[in-house]
Amino acid sequence: MTYHSEKDIIEGCLKNDRVAQKALYENFKTRMYTLAYRITGNFDDASDVLQDGFLQVFGKLEAFKGESKLSSWIHTIIARTAIRKIKDRIYFQDIETADTAALIDWGASIDIDHLEKAIAALPEGYRAIFVLYEIEGFKHREIAEMLEFSENTSKSQLFKAKKILREKLNQFVN
Repeated sequence: MTYHSEKDIIEGCLKNDRVAQKALYENFKTRMYTLAYRITGNFDDASDVLQDGFLQVFGKLEAFKGESKLSSWIHTIIARTAIRKIKDRIYFQDIETADTAALIDWGASIDIDHLEKAIAALPEGYRAIFVLYEIEGFKHREIAEMLEFSENTSKSQLFKAKKILREKLNQFVN
């Protein structure tokens, strides 16, 4: 059977139809792998997250009530799985927060590869918060819940991540 709508795919997955499961996986694998890689910073970890995350998706699909988009629901599962994968490796360096003058010279050309490399070079904790907030659109409350700390910690660590990112981008520009 060929599945054309998201509803049909979900119904097929709930019946353990392998074709429907493959269709669901194929529809989301690239975006979810990218998310997992951005959070973990490691291809092998991202692959593990993708596999573990989709096992959770298929195992919990009957709990999906359609109150949000399916893509948002899967996105959250993959993000949480990625955070769990790196959680024991997350630490935050104690950096000074007073120097905000190290702004990026946006007049200079910053190429997307430099930006991706700078994000990937962030320490894991900062990278995770930066990716979740700035790229994936999670709110500080959601990030704090995932990482089990306060919203203020999420905010302060995002500030520090941006400071480190500015410094790394300035190195590429200069």
